[in-house]
Amino acid sequence: MYSPVYQSADALINILFSSGTTGEPKAIPWTQLCPIRCGADTWAHLDVRPKDIGCWPTNLGWVMGPIQLFSCFLNGATLALYHGSPLGRGFCKFVQDARVSVLGSVPSLVKSWKAGNLTKGLDWTKIRVLATTGEASDIDDNLWLSSRTCYKPIVECCGGTELASSYIQGSLLQPQAFGAFSGASMSTGFVILDEQGNPYPDNLPCSGEVGLFPLYFGATNRLLNADHDKVYFDGMPIYRGRQLRRHGDIIQRTVGDYYIVQGRADDTMNLGGIKTSSVEIERVCNGADEGLLETAAVSIKPSGGGPEQLAILAVLKDRSTSYDANILKSKFQRSIQRNLNPLFRVSYVKVVPEFPRTASNKLLRRVLRDQLKQELANRSKL
Repeated sequence: MYSPVYQSADALINILFSSGTTGEPKAIPWTQLCPIRCGADTWAHLDVRPKDIGCWPTNLGWVMGPIQLFSCFLNGATLALYHGSPLGRGFCKFVQDARVSVLGSVPSLVKSWKAGNLTKGLDWTKIRVLATTGEASDIDDNLWLSSRTCYKPIVECCGGTELASSYIQGSLLQPQAFGAFSGASMSTGFVILDEQGNPYPDNLPCSGEVGLFPLYFGATNRLLNADHDKVYFDGMPIYRGRQLRRHGDIIQRTVGDYYIVQGRADDTMNLGGIKTSSVEIERVCNGADEGLLETAAVSIKPSGGGPEQLAILAVLKDRSTSYDANILKSKFQRSIQRNLNPLFRVSYVKVVPEFPRTASNKLLRRVLRDQLKQELANRSKL
């Protein structure tokens, strides 16, 4: 037996670093309140309960590591640990053998499981709840994942290290739609802002940057290597007498009051005077050819000036085969014109073996953008 050591609510318990998808990683201290928020969120939204066996491929350097630990132990569940890569069949068999009942994932993992048909012959029917976070989900991939478990629900989660939780989630108490969120997480509030920083009405279908209500249980109030107020509050509008908190996501509210995360504000591009997100383009392009595993869309500003140009990079399912980039370019162009906007023009396509990612498996579009800029600059010199 161990005697508890009592500390104040704001006493530090650990330090995490943000993923660095859009800039330098930030050193984020967690307090005693953060584990309470982690456990409460998963209890309310994922229905984690005693006798559950939880598994979420992650590491302790990513926010999902501590969230998974606190979520299991504070709710009386068992934590299932797998030593090895979650990309292979070995992990999928472990999920079966460990009788996992709550399985978390990231979309790129699901895409790999589906592409390799890694669950064939395995029994995942012990799973009663699925969850996903880290990237925008693919609807077809989610449908495939749910079908492996006799169509159990998939709860979408989106938050941040500095929040110790998700600000927007699905809920088992509300209707769900693949690839979409049903609303704000427990005790959280937010608005969607137009380009002038004005909140849209709550019942209006719209798209814009999210502004979080500043009173947020478990959220950090300090950074160790940056100015907290400058990062999260400077320049944000006042709403109902309080300054909103910046998070950086672009989200869409649909006609049926679902929400879709369209990527980071940093990944928004202006194509022919029309703003769009990388995620919107990637969703369309991923289905343009059966041989594609995934795509990444970035915009490049020409060195001599002029409008932004759309570049699409692709990873193939069979990486040992060669593929004519010009054929892919034509397929991408047709798919974008048919399903998104006929005015968008694909300027550049490149097939690559893999995409750069953070330790938490998030796609580093800014690295791809910088690499393309350098490659195109070198070509112009020749």
